Amino acid sequence: MNWYLQSSENSDVARSTRIRLARNLQNIKFSLSKKEEIEALENRIKEGLYHIGYGLKFFKLSDMDDITKMSLVEKNLISPEFVLQKNETGSILINDEENICIMIGNEDHIEIQVFDCGLDLDNTLNLAIEMDEKIGEVLGYAISKKYGYLTACPNNVGTGLRASVMVHLPALSRTQNTKKVLEAISSFGINIRGVYGDNTESTGDMYQISNKQTLGITEKEIIQNLQVIVEKIIKQERQARKLLAKDELALEDLVYRSYGILSNCKKISSEETRNLLSNIKLGTDMGILKELTDLKVQKLYLYTKPANLQKFVGEQYEAIERDIKRAEVIQQIMKEA
Repeated sequence: MNWYLQSSENSDVARSTRIRLARNLQNIKFSLSKKEEIEALENRIKEGLYHIGYGLKFFKLSDMDDITKMSLVEKNLISPEFVLQKNETGSILINDEENICIMIGNEDHIEIQVFDCGLDLDNTLNLAIEMDEKIGEVLGYAISKKYGYLTACPNNVGTGLRASVMVHLPALSRTQNTKKVLEAISSFGINIRGVYGDNTESTGDMYQISNKQTLGITEKEIIQNLQVIVEKIIKQERQARKLLAKDELALEDLVYRSYGILSNCKKISSEETRNLLSNIKLGTDMGILKELTDLKVQKLYLYTKPANLQKFVGEQYEAIERDIKRAEVIQQIMKEA
């Protein structure tokens, strides 16, 4: 089962972990514009990385249909900017489990990404470093003795590491403490972004928490700092849930109203679904809603997003038709044995 349909110990708050390492090859300029230059880079990377294992398969963005590309964005495997800006020249290496996805020709020559469910920064980093060392031996990285790994954006120079954890904060939102908590952690060198990264808003009480600093600090220190911050966020969210639970009737009403709408609607938008699913997940995690399992909740999150909805049913729909089909898929998943 793919990582994004799994749960772990801290999945009630920490939904997923991602490690990204930005790397550039030595003796090749960073910003490639000519088609032949991009193809030469792509071929060098593709041929070199086939030998490192991990079951990686190569795909060009230009050969993918729009729904497939957007389904990868919705799973957070590739960024919206990558699709928008590199649609004709970008490519990826990805395995069947989809816990490894290497973007080629985005901002940097390669961006190694490793994913896992829940809060698992150490193991995810270890796999990323293991891959990174093998890839570096094959391809050769652009490295400075003074600055570390050289990247297209100065903000990534040094380790080139961007570690992030997706967190679900419905109780902090309901108790109107989200802003206070997130403002407090931002002073500790932490970025707070929406579901799909830079310049995106939070939806369904989901936030990406990631490191700012990459230079003058080790990978292990970055991970340790982020681990401490996320654990504090988890603690704050769980305390807020205990506060909500004091008004048992109001909390049950919130959860079951959301469940009732999703169980009986005839059409529903993606945005409304995400907001209702936030309440549903809260209720399931707190043991209030017994009708759904963690797996069903994960499926509801994934297969109600526009592109993955169409992937799930195997047909393409216009927006209004998707809203109708989304209601059908929600109720189908809810009724699964």
